[in-house]
Amino acid sequence: MSSEKSFSQSSLEFLVENAIYPMWSKKGEVYFRAKKGVLTPEKKRELVEELNLRTKEDCDRLREEVKKEIAKRRENVPIKDWIPEERPREMLMKYGADKLPLSKLLAIILRTGKEGVSAEELAKRLLNHFKSLSELDSVPISELCKIEGIGMAKAVQIKAAFELGKRLFRESAEERKRIGSPDDAIEFVSEYYGPYLKDAKKEFFQVILLDIKNKPIDKIELSKGSIDATVVDPKEIVKEATLRSASAVILVHNHPSGDTTPSSDDITLTRKIVEACNLVGVKVLDHIIIGKTKDKYFSFAKEGLLK
Repeated sequence: MSSEKSFSQSSLEFLVENAIYPMWSKKGEVYFRAKKGVLTPEKKRELVEELNLRTKEDCDRLREEVKKEIAKRRENVPIKDWIPEERPREMLMKYGADKLPLSKLLAIILRTGKEGVSAEELAKRLLNHFKSLSELDSVPISELCKIEGIGMAKAVQIKAAFELGKRLFRESAEERKRIGSPDDAIEFVSEYYGPYLKDAKKEFFQVILLDIKNKPIDKIELSKGSIDATVVDPKEIVKEATLRSASAVILVHNHPSGDTTPSSDDITLTRKIVEACNLVGVKVLDHIIIGKTKDKYFSFAKEGLLK
């Protein structure tokens, strides 16, 4: 191919607008690297003919033209070309993670942006769309992937970052030696279960088993309910406590509505569980309903509802 060879302007424009790159396969055939669904088989054949792509050199040269033209049209300068004082990673190292705004922290997790959009701009789009970290954490990967520029890899990176934060809280909770008061119980539940249950869309009922010194020895999930109801059998709690030689239990569940006020069913169920546990010498230390924040937790023990 002659180095002076020119490409069809309309076809070149199509490649640039859609960030499509011509490639040469090991089998000696032309193919295009593009977003799924952008190119039909007919359009691919049309582009090959209009652009007269016959060799690997043809593809290499055109690909470079496309890259250069896309770079010229970028709406945002790539982060690597920013002044060091504004780059998220350099700012974190210099000032500390706690000094960075959410958009820069999220940009570090995303690592890269998309054509014409920096990682920080992509982070801002995510935050503006989902409005809060809680919502960003609670939505499934499929919802994250609906945001342009967020593929499976970036969605998984975001989920992994949130999970690390939750496990840090759990690690702190598991270091607790003893639960000696309702406030201790709320602290433990907020650290161990709060990050997972405060924004859950269904009801979960959990039981913490404690030894004779009121140190947590195990945690059991008894049920996952519907959006507004959970069925728990007191006999199951007695069985689990007996099998693990527990001396006491703490009951935990969430209200998807965010309202921690116990329902009449919550109060009745708690009373039945207390009665069943008393028969085998297991004490119910508390029943805690998880709220959105630590000061919104409801403690049956603090409210005198375990008598």
